[in-house]
Amino acid sequence: MENEFQDGKEEVIQAWYMDDSEEDQRLPHHREPKEFIPLDKLSGILSWRLNSDDWENDEKLKKIREARGYSYVDICDVCPEKLPNYEAKLKDFFEEHLHTDEEIRYALEGSGYFDVRDQNDQWIRIAVKKGGMIVLPAGMYHRFTLDTNNYIKVPGLLSLLPPCAFVFDFPYHLYILTD
Repeated sequence: MENEFQDGKEEVIQAWYMDDSEEDQRLPHHREPKEFIPLDKLSGILSWRLNSDDWENDEKLKKIREARGYSYVDICDVCPEKLPNYEAKLKDFFEEHLHTDEEIRYALEGSGYFDVRDQNDQWIRIAVKKGGMIVLPAGMYHRFTLDTNNYIKVPGLLSLLPPCAFVFDFPYHLYILTD
């Protein structure tokens, strides 16, 4: 599955080493000269290009969801007009953190950046545009920010194991509580 659906992926997902600038987090933060990283060199990170215009009927997405056990979808619009406390939430997203499950994000619209660290503790910025899907493995420290377009619409894909209960802090988080 990891090697399928790779055509055109570099058009919607790119990675590069970041500079050390303290400027606006929404800027690209390329080093000079620019240091791009091939996506297949990002250890543990999976990525695909999918059809975001018809994502609900996309056979490629269905195959990925089935193979990886993603049975639930939540949609999040991250932009000033739709996300309450936008600036505070964006700051929260940009705090380095990890999850006990993999993080799956698929850009249906818009674009943003996922930042991860390499083995030498250097920041790598992964730009994801409309149609790009990435999976960060469980336990990988990362952070997220929008780019200067200030908009991304992403479904989070989750695998749920019963019994569980849901607690919503809409539209920011979906918490899954298990026994």
